[in-house]
Amino acid sequence: MSNSATPLSAAALPALAFIGGGNMASAILGGLIQQGLPPALIEVVEPFEEARARLAQEFGVTAQPAASQALARCALVVWAVKPQTFAEAAAPVRALAGQSLHLSVAAGIPSESIARWLGTEAVVRAMPNTPALVGKGMTGLFARNQVDAAGRALVEQVLAPTGHLLWVDQEAALDAVTAMSGSGPAYVFYFIEAMTEAGIEMGLPPTQAHQLAVRTFTGASALAEAASEPPSVLRARVTSKGGTTYAAISSLEAADVKAQFKSAIRAAEQRARELAVEFGKA
Repeated sequence: MSNSATPLSAAALPALAFIGGGNMASAILGGLIQQGLPPALIEVVEPFEEARARLAQEFGVTAQPAASQALARCALVVWAVKPQTFAEAAAPVRALAGQSLHLSVAAGIPSESIARWLGTEAVVRAMPNTPALVGKGMTGLFARNQVDAAGRALVEQVLAPTGHLLWVDQEAALDAVTAMSGSGPAYVFYFIEAMTEAGIEMGLPPTQAHQLAVRTFTGASALAEAASEPPSVLRARVTSKGGTTYAAISSLEAADVKAQFKSAIRAAEQRARELAVEFGKA
Protein backbone atom coordinates (compact mmCIF):
# COMPACT_ATOMS: atom_id res chain seq x y z
CA MET A 1 0.00 0.00 0.00
CA SER A 2 1.34 3.44 -0.94
CA ASN A 3 0.30 6.49 0.94
CA SER A 4 1.29 9.92 2.11
CA ALA A 5 0.64 9.83 5.84
CA THR A 6 -1.10 12.70 7.58
CA PRO A 7 1.33 14.10 10.15
CA LEU A 8 0.39 13.85 13.80
CA SER A 9 0.25 16.99 15.87
CA ALA A 10 3.38 17.65 17.89
CA ALA A 11 1.49 16.82 21.08
CA ALA A 12 0.74 13.32 19.79
CA LEU A 13 4.35 12.39 19.09
CA PRO A 14 6.52 10.76 21.77
CA ALA A 15 10.21 11.38 22.35
CA LEU A 16 12.33 10.16 19.44
CA ALA A 17 15.98 9.26 19.04
CA PHE A 18 18.23 9.41 16.00
CA ILE A 19 21.43 7.40 15.87
CA GLY A 20 23.34 9.36 13.26
CA GLY A 21 22.64 12.94 12.27
CA GLY A 22 23.42 13.02 8.56
CA ASN A 23 21.31 14.04 5.58
CA MET A 24 18.52 11.48 5.91
CA ALA A 25 18.19 11.98 9.67
CA SER A 26 18.12 15.73 9.08
CA ALA A 27 15.38 15.37 6.47
CA ILE A 28 13.20 13.47 8.95
CA LEU A 29 13.82 15.47 12.10
CA GLY A 30 13.76 18.77 10.22
CA GLY A 31 10.31 17.94 8.86
CA LEU A 32 9.07 16.97 12.31
CA ILE A 33 10.34 20.19 13.84
CA GLN A 34 8.62 22.17 11.07
CA GLN A 35 5.38 20.44 12.13
CA GLY A 36 5.91 21.71 15.65
CA LEU A 37 7.71 18.87 17.43
CA PRO A 38 9.81 20.49 20.19
CA PRO A 39 13.55 19.88 19.80
CA ALA A 40 13.54 18.84 23.48
CA LEU A 41 11.69 15.66 22.46
CA ILE A 42 14.50 14.64 20.11
CA GLU A 43 17.65 12.81 21.16
CA VAL A 44 20.48 12.54 18.64
CA VAL A 45 23.67 10.51 18.91
CA GLU A 46 26.24 11.86 16.47
CA PRO A 47 29.99 11.25 16.99
CA PHE A 48 31.21 14.03 14.71
CA GLU A 49 31.46 17.47 16.29
CA GLU A 50 30.86 19.33 13.03
CA ALA A 51 27.59 17.46 12.46
CA ARG A 52 26.48 18.14 16.04
CA ALA A 53 27.11 21.85 15.55
CA ARG A 54 25.07 21.84 12.34
CA LEU A 55 22.13 20.13 14.02
CA ALA A 56 22.18 22.70 16.81
CA GLN A 57 22.35 25.60 14.37
CA GLU A 58 19.73 24.38 11.90
CA PHE A 59 17.23 22.69 14.20
CA GLY A 60 18.03 23.68 17.77
CA VAL A 61 18.72 20.03 18.59
CA THR A 62 21.45 19.21 21.10
CA ALA A 63 23.21 16.07 19.88
CA GLN A 64 25.42 13.88 22.06
CA PRO A 65 28.68 12.22 20.96
CA ALA A 66 27.70 8.85 22.45
CA ALA A 67 24.64 6.90 23.57
CA SER A 68 23.38 7.72 27.06
CA GLN A 69 20.54 6.91 29.44
CA ALA A 70 18.50 9.64 27.73
CA LEU A 71 17.65 7.11 25.00
CA ALA A 72 15.52 5.14 27.47
CA ARG A 73 12.71 7.72 27.22
CA CYS A 74 12.41 7.39 23.44
CA ALA A 75 9.54 5.35 21.97
CA LEU A 76 11.20 5.20 18.56
CA VAL A 77 14.87 5.02 17.63
CA VAL A 78 15.74 5.94 14.04
CA TRP A 79 18.94 4.35 12.78
CA ALA A 80 20.61 6.59 10.20
CA VAL A 81 24.16 5.25 10.39
CA LYS A 82 26.48 3.95 7.70
CA PRO A 83 25.77 0.24 7.12
CA GLN A 84 29.33 -0.81 7.97
CA THR A 85 29.12 0.89 11.39
CA PHE A 86 25.64 -0.34 12.42
CA ALA A 87 26.73 -3.33 14.54
CA GLU A 88 29.28 -1.26 16.44
CA ALA A 89 26.78 1.57 17.03
CA ALA A 90 24.12 -0.88 18.20
CA ALA A 91 26.20 -2.35 21.03
CA PRO A 92 25.86 0.54 23.53
CA VAL A 93 22.23 1.23 22.57
CA ARG A 94 20.99 -2.31 23.16
CA ALA A 95 20.77 -1.96 26.95
CA LEU A 96 19.37 1.58 26.79
CA ALA A 97 16.49 1.24 24.31
CA GLY A 98 15.35 -2.35 24.65
CA GLN A 99 11.69 -1.31 24.92
CA SER A 100 11.80 1.05 21.93
CA LEU A 101 10.64 0.52 18.37
CA HIS A 102 13.61 0.66 15.99
CA LEU A 103 13.41 2.12 12.49
CA SER A 104 16.41 1.59 10.23
CA VAL A 105 17.06 3.75 7.18
CA ALA A 106 20.52 2.20 6.78
CA ALA A 107 20.82 0.61 3.36
CA GLY A 108 21.43 -3.11 3.04
CA ILE A 109 21.17 -4.24 6.67
CA PRO A 110 18.67 -7.14 7.04
CA SER A 111 16.13 -6.75 9.83
CA GLU A 112 17.22 -10.12 11.24
CA SER A 113 20.70 -8.73 11.84
CA ILE A 114 19.30 -5.56 13.40
CA ALA A 115 17.06 -7.59 15.70
CA ARG A 116 20.03 -9.72 16.74
CA TRP A 117 22.30 -6.74 17.43
CA LEU A 118 19.64 -4.88 19.43
CA GLY A 119 18.05 -7.85 21.17
CA THR A 120 14.52 -7.01 20.04
CA GLU A 121 12.09 -7.99 17.28
CA ALA A 122 10.51 -4.52 17.23
CA VAL A 123 12.27 -3.52 14.01
CA VAL A 124 11.12 -1.74 10.86
CA ARG A 125 13.36 -1.38 7.81
CA ALA A 126 12.96 1.60 5.51
CA MET A 127 14.43 2.22 2.08
CA PRO A 128 14.07 5.96 1.42
CA ASN A 129 15.50 7.92 -1.48
CA THR A 130 17.14 11.32 -1.78
CA PRO A 131 14.00 13.28 -2.82
CA ALA A 132 13.04 12.79 0.84
CA LEU A 133 15.36 15.74 1.44
CA VAL A 134 12.77 17.99 -0.24
CA GLY A 135 9.67 16.15 1.00
CA LYS A 136 9.17 14.29 -2.31
CA GLY A 137 10.61 10.92 -1.38
CA MET A 138 9.38 7.40 -2.00
CA THR A 139 10.13 5.09 0.92
CA GLY A 140 9.67 1.33 1.02
CA LEU A 141 8.91 -0.18 4.45
CA PHE A 142 9.02 -3.66 5.98
CA ALA A 143 8.00 -4.51 9.55
CA ARG A 144 8.97 -7.61 11.50
CA ASN A 145 6.10 -9.60 13.02
CA GLN A 146 6.40 -8.08 16.49
CA VAL A 147 5.61 -4.59 15.18
CA ASP A 148 1.90 -3.93 15.73
CA ALA A 149 -0.49 -1.51 14.02
CA ALA A 150 0.36 1.25 16.48
CA GLY A 151 4.04 0.82 15.72
CA ARG A 152 3.43 0.99 11.98
CA ALA A 153 1.32 4.11 12.46
CA LEU A 154 4.08 5.78 14.47
CA VAL A 155 6.62 5.00 11.73
CA GLU A 156 4.27 6.43 9.10
CA GLN A 157 3.77 9.65 11.03
CA VAL A 158 7.47 10.12 11.66
CA LEU A 159 8.31 9.57 7.99
CA ALA A 160 5.37 11.60 6.67
CA PRO A 161 7.47 14.76 6.09
CA THR A 162 9.70 12.86 3.66
CA GLY A 163 6.97 12.06 1.10
CA HIS A 164 5.18 8.85 0.12
CA LEU A 165 5.38 5.45 1.83
CA LEU A 166 4.98 1.89 0.58
CA TRP A 167 4.70 -1.16 2.87
CA VAL A 168 5.90 -4.50 1.49
CA ASP A 169 4.92 -7.89 2.93
CA GLN A 170 8.22 -9.65 2.28
CA GLU A 171 11.58 -8.18 3.23
CA ALA A 172 13.13 -9.51 0.02
CA ALA A 173 10.93 -7.02 -1.86
CA LEU A 174 13.06 -4.22 -0.41
CA ASP A 175 15.79 -5.27 -2.85
CA ALA A 176 13.45 -4.36 -5.71
CA VAL A 177 12.49 -1.14 -3.91
CA THR A 178 16.18 -0.32 -3.58
CA ALA A 179 16.79 -0.99 -7.26
CA MET A 180 13.80 1.08 -8.39
CA SER A 181 13.21 4.01 -6.05
CA GLY A 182 16.29 3.87 -3.82
CA SER A 183 18.71 4.06 -6.74
CA GLY A 184 16.07 5.52 -9.06
CA PRO A 185 16.84 9.22 -8.62
CA ALA A 186 20.27 8.57 -10.13
CA TYR A 187 18.58 7.13 -13.23
CA VAL A 188 16.44 10.24 -13.57
CA PHE A 189 19.46 12.51 -13.08
CA TYR A 190 21.29 10.46 -15.72
CA PHE A 191 18.57 11.08 -18.30
CA ILE A 192 18.24 14.74 -17.31
CA GLU A 193 22.00 15.03 -17.79
CA ALA A 194 21.76 13.44 -21.24
CA MET A 195 18.82 15.62 -22.30
CA THR A 196 20.61 18.74 -21.08
CA GLU A 197 23.77 17.84 -22.99
CA ALA A 198 21.73 17.17 -26.14
CA GLY A 199 20.04 20.54 -25.79
CA ILE A 200 23.38 22.31 -25.48
CA GLU A 201 24.72 20.42 -28.49
CA MET A 202 21.66 21.61 -30.45
CA GLY A 203 22.48 25.22 -29.63
CA LEU A 204 20.49 26.00 -26.47
CA PRO A 205 22.12 27.90 -23.61
CA PRO A 206 22.96 25.52 -20.70
CA THR A 207 20.45 27.12 -18.33
CA GLN A 208 17.63 26.76 -20.86
CA ALA A 209 18.59 23.19 -21.73
CA HIS A 210 18.63 22.27 -18.03
CA GLN A 211 15.27 23.93 -17.40
CA LEU A 212 13.66 22.15 -20.35
CA ALA A 213 15.00 18.77 -19.24
CA VAL A 214 14.02 19.12 -15.57
CA ARG A 215 10.56 20.56 -16.24
CA THR A 216 9.84 17.87 -18.81
CA PHE A 217 10.57 15.17 -16.24
CA THR A 218 8.56 16.81 -13.45
CA GLY A 219 5.63 17.54 -15.76
CA ALA A 220 5.56 14.07 -17.30
CA SER A 221 5.80 12.48 -13.84
CA ALA A 222 2.88 14.58 -12.59
CA LEU A 223 0.83 13.59 -15.64
CA ALA A 224 1.66 9.89 -15.17
CA GLU A 225 0.62 10.10 -11.52
CA ALA A 226 -2.66 11.84 -12.32
CA ALA A 227 -3.62 9.70 -15.32
CA SER A 228 -5.66 6.51 -15.15
CA GLU A 229 -3.93 5.07 -18.22
CA PRO A 230 -0.57 3.23 -18.09
CA PRO A 231 2.61 4.97 -19.30
CA SER A 232 2.52 2.98 -22.55
CA VAL A 233 -0.78 4.64 -23.48
CA LEU A 234 0.46 8.09 -22.50
CA ARG A 235 3.54 7.54 -24.62
CA ALA A 236 1.50 6.38 -27.61
CA ARG A 237 -0.60 9.55 -27.48
CA VAL A 238 2.42 11.73 -28.15
CA THR A 239 4.06 9.39 -30.67
CA SER A 240 2.44 10.09 -34.03
CA LYS A 241 3.83 7.83 -36.73
CA GLY A 242 6.34 9.70 -38.85
CA GLY A 243 6.64 12.54 -36.32
CA THR A 244 9.53 13.78 -34.19
CA THR A 245 8.65 11.67 -31.13
CA TYR A 246 8.31 8.61 -33.35
CA ALA A 247 11.82 9.24 -34.67
CA ALA A 248 13.19 9.46 -31.14
CA ILE A 249 11.40 6.39 -29.82
CA SER A 250 12.38 4.39 -32.91
CA SER A 251 16.00 5.30 -32.28
CA LEU A 252 15.72 4.18 -28.65
CA GLU A 253 14.06 0.90 -29.65
CA ALA A 254 16.71 0.23 -32.30
CA ALA A 255 19.36 0.64 -29.61
CA ASP A 256 17.43 -1.70 -27.28
CA VAL A 257 17.45 1.00 -24.59
CA LYS A 258 14.42 -0.38 -22.69
CA ALA A 259 15.98 -3.84 -22.32
CA GLN A 260 19.31 -2.33 -21.31
CA PHE A 261 17.63 -0.11 -18.74
CA LYS A 262 15.72 -3.03 -17.25
CA SER A 263 18.97 -4.97 -17.09
CA ALA A 264 20.58 -2.09 -15.21
CA ILE A 265 17.78 -2.11 -12.62
CA ARG A 266 18.17 -5.87 -12.15
CA ALA A 267 21.89 -5.32 -11.59
CA ALA A 268 21.03 -2.90 -8.81
CA GLU A 269 18.65 -5.46 -7.29
CA GLN A 270 21.36 -8.14 -7.35
CA ARG A 271 23.83 -5.78 -5.69
CA ALA A 272 21.26 -5.00 -2.98
CA ARG A 273 21.05 -8.73 -2.22
CA GLU A 274 24.83 -8.98 -2.03
CA LEU A 275 25.09 -6.01 0.31
CA ALA A 276 22.47 -7.53 2.65
CA VAL A 277 24.66 -10.60 3.01
CA GLU A 278 27.85 -8.57 3.38
CA PHE A 279 26.55 -6.05 5.95
CA GLY A 280 24.52 -8.54 7.97
CA LYS A 281 27.39 -10.87 8.86
CA ALA A 282 28.51 -9.25 12.12
